[in-house]
Amino acid sequence: MFGREKIEYKTPEQVRVMRRAGLVVADIHAALRAAVAPGMTTGDLDAVSAEVIERAGARSNFLGYQGFPATACISVNEEIVHGIPGERVIQDGDVVSFDCGAVVDGWHGDAAFSMVVGQAAAEDLALVETTEAAMWAGIAALATGSRLGDVGAAVEDAVERANAERGLRLGVVEEYVGHGIGTAMHQPPEVLNYRTREKGPRLRPGMCLCVEPMITAGSSENTVLEDEWTVVTLDGSRAAHFEHTVALLDGGIWVLTAPDGGAAALAAHGVEVAPLT
Repeated sequence: MFGREKIEYKTPEQVRVMRRAGLVVADIHAALRAAVAPGMTTGDLDAVSAEVIERAGARSNFLGYQGFPATACISVNEEIVHGIPGERVIQDGDVVSFDCGAVVDGWHGDAAFSMVVGQAAAEDLALVETTEAAMWAGIAALATGSRLGDVGAAVEDAVERANAERGLRLGVVEEYVGHGIGTAMHQPPEVLNYRTREKGPRLRPGMCLCVEPMITAGSSENTVLEDEWTVVTLDGSRAAHFEHTVALLDGGIWVLTAPDGGAAALAAHGVEVAPLT
């Protein structure tokens, strides 16, 4: 639930540095999309992430975070989030989620995406497409809403709409949520992915927030494996995860981890991105 911790508001100059970190994360995503293939291990893919970060002269905000041993969380099929890269081999048809981050001059970027590797089953495509659509609905609510709770309502509505229109039975994971971001990767406030009676803080310029729904193809009930990181579905159903870092500006919003600032995706919601001058 929404806490009462102090929110860190950013200046336009600080947001511009965060945009640099966000573009490093966007480059990591592009490299991973290009590299992933059946037969690769998740450890191989983490090496791709590490190379992009090093080439950019940035720093990983995942490596060493509370002891996490890699530069990216890579979660496969029934793994919802926080998968540790290692020897697991990617198979044709796997749903793979990549959660990546970078730090530039002390400011953080964080974003995630999911994809089906190789031959995709229709139900897996529906899962991935719905999760991405729910994320963009939540991001659009940052521009059109008045309080942070509008984000969770928009995410939940998008999933319920897909369930009704496409005959799906997708679940919204509630235990893991989005967050504020800036001088630290995780900051107040929490950004929920579901509707609550509490509306949360008012949306104000200077907020930088990560919107990141995690959606399951079956029950959203989950547990953490013995590695104390990897979160998996209890029923073995597949999961998907999308995330972007978003800045609220005087003139609207800017998606810091999207190459185009989110312009193309947000246009479908009638939202124009604000100028990042």
